Amino acid sequence: MRFEGENAAIAELARSITPGQRAEMHRLMDMEPRRVINASWNSDTDFQEESGELTHLIGVATTSTEAAEGLDLVEVPALTWAVFSSDGPYPQDMQQTTARVYGEWLAEAPYELDGFRMFSFCDVREDNTAYSEIWMPVRRK
Repeated sequence: MRFEGENAAIAELARSITPGQRAEMHRLMDMEPRRVINASWNSDTDFQEESGELTHLIGVATTSTEAAEGLDLVEVPALTWAVFSSDGPYPQDMQQTTARVYGEWLAEAPYELDGFRMFSFCDVREDNTAYSEIWMPVRRK
């Protein structure tokens, strides 16, 4: 788990996606946020420290029950999502937003995390800035 800079393991995962898999993901994409997303969960820490391991997937939100060979479907139950956006230098701005969510918003909001199945997307521009959204499942305390 990395809080600053590129996570080499996630970058390698992204590079391993074949053109055919990308085409299939775009075909399956039929739910908001209608973007390729990064999903993380099953951390052996509580996402509060830069250590340990987590499960990370790159995919799309879909209602489909079947996908082409080489892709897995992961069922996510209906949840309430808190969505945090950022727009600035990539990846620093998104990482700082995540830190503020954990360090400030969760401490004061009447919500708590409903598991650790967060996902995000980034629309990176040529100037190395990006619009990002971080989606976190929450429930009332």
